[in-house]
Amino acid sequence: MAFFFRNKSKPDLAKSTKELLPRIWESPTSQKTEEELVKLLAQMKLVLQGTQETESSPEQVAHLVNSIIQEDLLHSLAKSIYLLPFGARKDTQAIFSHVLRFKASIATSPDPPALTYIVDVRPEVVVELCRGYDHRESAMPCGIVLREALKHDPVAAIILYDQSTKDGMAAKVDDIDFQRKQTGEGVFWNFFSWIDRGAFEVSTDAFTTFREILTKHKQLVSQYLSVNFDLFFSRYNSILVQSNSYVTKRQSIKLLGEILLDRANYNVMTAYVDRGEHLKICMNLLKDDRKMVQYEGFHVFKVFVANPNKSVAVQRILLNNRDRLLSFLPKFLEDRTEDDQFTDEKSFLIRQIETMPPTPIEPLRD
Repeated sequence: MAFFFRNKSKPDLAKSTKELLPRIWESPTSQKTEEELVKLLAQMKLVLQGTQETESSPEQVAHLVNSIIQEDLLHSLAKSIYLLPFGARKDTQAIFSHVLRFKASIATSPDPPALTYIVDVRPEVVVELCRGYDHRESAMPCGIVLREALKHDPVAAIILYDQSTKDGMAAKVDDIDFQRKQTGEGVFWNFFSWIDRGAFEVSTDAFTTFREILTKHKQLVSQYLSVNFDLFFSRYNSILVQSNSYVTKRQSIKLLGEILLDRANYNVMTAYVDRGEHLKICMNLLKDDRKMVQYEGFHVFKVFVANPNKSVAVQRILLNNRDRLLSFLPKFLEDRTEDDQFTDEKSFLIRQIETMPPTPIEPLRD
């Protein structure tokens, strides 16, 4: 099939695509424009990955990648991907993935040049990829590209610390003040609504990316959660943990447990389990009608009870509900007879509640 595309010289592909993309924003989009874009994107993918019969040419790949960077094509593609036909969206995803992984045979930097360009010059590419979740058409291809990019800490930092408005300038990593509290207006905070209120394919993919951000960049996220503790957990608890969507609720409770039990987040965990209102939310999860919500809620509840330095507020709630808890817990999910760890943990929590002193005691602090 390669002969089909010989009418365009390789260096012109990125420039031609960049010049054509603004036309798909016109209404109505002409069929000719759409067809030409489909051809250009297919040809770029062919140059980058070759075919089953023919390997890609390293020289042509390097030339095309450089051209894509020079033309700032990644930003245009990220912004326009949802307007493309299905096959062209898949090709765009493949182009992004190849470009983000590409390193020249003689490289002066350990990072791929496209990644360096995005991080140092054009962080708006990352922000626009996140905004792909605004449209169900682009949710999956943008999500796949984002998770490829999120193998690198600076990309997570761009998402977490973005406070740009639509079409505004995103912050470069070197300009980020990691100690400054966020306003809750940047692109990261949109994940809460994408997950909770998006169409199923949007919600599912957005949650996968959200989880990737919060679990794969431990030092960065630990600092971020410490600085933005109140804002983050206020939204997390009210929007995700108490979501009306069963899938969102269950996944979010499970992720909360993972975040709290990660050693990198020790200070975040101690701050979270100090709050009486957090314990109340968790205890309500134990009474949920759905067993898997109860089960995931249990794994957060145990962190409160097992904490040797419970706050007075937490002690008071547990003591006020001690009789009910001691009656409730022995029968709690009693059909999980083959889950020995769960049974042992439940017995341990019962003993902890039984042996609590009758009145709250000020906890020991380091």
